[in-house]
Amino acid sequence: MEERAPLRVVVATGLHRAARRQAVEALLAAVPRSVAVHHGFEEVGEGVVRRSIRDRWGTHDERPIELVHACASCALREDLVPLLRRLAGQNAYELCVVEGWESVDPRAVSTAVAAEESLALAAVVTAVDTGRLVADLSGHDDLVDRGLDIAQDDDRTVAEVLTRQIEYPSALVVAGDRRPEDAVPLLEQLNPAAAVIPLGPGIADIARGAFDPDAAAARANPAWAQYTPCSGGRVATFTWTRTRPLHPERLHDALAEIVAGCLRGRGRIWLASRPDTLLVWDSHSDLLAIESAGPWLASLPEAAAELVPPARRLSARLDWDPAVGDRRQHLAFTGLDLDTERLTALLDSCLLAPGETWPAFQEDPFDQTLGTQ
Repeated sequence: MEERAPLRVVVATGLHRAARRQAVEALLAAVPRSVAVHHGFEEVGEGVVRRSIRDRWGTHDERPIELVHACASCALREDLVPLLRRLAGQNAYELCVVEGWESVDPRAVSTAVAAEESLALAAVVTAVDTGRLVADLSGHDDLVDRGLDIAQDDDRTVAEVLTRQIEYPSALVVAGDRRPEDAVPLLEQLNPAAAVIPLGPGIADIARGAFDPDAAAARANPAWAQYTPCSGGRVATFTWTRTRPLHPERLHDALAEIVAGCLRGRGRIWLASRPDTLLVWDSHSDLLAIESAGPWLASLPEAAAELVPPARRLSARLDWDPAVGDRRQHLAFTGLDLDTERLTALLDSCLLAPGETWPAFQEDPFDQTLGTQ
């Protein structure tokens, strides 16, 4: 018996519904024997998730789905993956486009699809309305403000969700009636690894590839990502790397000024009060999170260092300094009309000065958010 080929799957996401729908329709039109599956969370507050299945000629199945809990993870586990298995078993389609709900993170969906032997994850694509891009990346709306929250405690922001949808995939589809000149450079700098493509028949090419969720997650992880400066028009990505620790009080006092005017900030920092802890910097507009990502490799015994992810070991080798190991500041800020000289001076002013030390009895303003170490 001839072995059945896996069903190719493209995961299509995007906070901008109209742009995402246009991308899905373009895929259905460009790829023969293709079908799209979508789970709608418009009525999730009433405990209802609606699933639709459609092809290039229209919707041929739409129904409410009963789940243990009406949430994205339950829809993925209890309905989407079993449905994809059934579609693969029917051998009626060459491609299935999984169209995500507006605020769904593509990583969980992609990981689940890639784990199935009967499925072949071809690509993850995010469609973006270029006319709304800058406003949404710089805004302060929470998902709940727009009715896009998909869980009871979903406190994510629009900027955070859109950024993650842009930085993770292998392709970014640009759509919308307005095409600001800053949009494409901004997408290219937020995700240099993605192909930025227009709507049209050429979109079929993304369905012929292969997507590795683990590699994509590793590429986007600020604990070991290597950022490079870049500029295009008004858009610039500024990088700052130093091998001296940061003074906690001076940094804390400067945080609001550092993130002001930046659409995106990411990377890792070294605080003088936490010499063994790698801290991840993750900012979306002026919303900033600083969290522990474990120890610096230089603080670990050699045997323990061999247990960390290979991507982190490689990054540490690239960063290695004979005096401080992999400890360093490595931050990247992306925005419009960035004043890089001001940012450089501000960040440098937060470093410990030569000969300056951090006495244990001084107050660490990060204790409340990171925990005393």
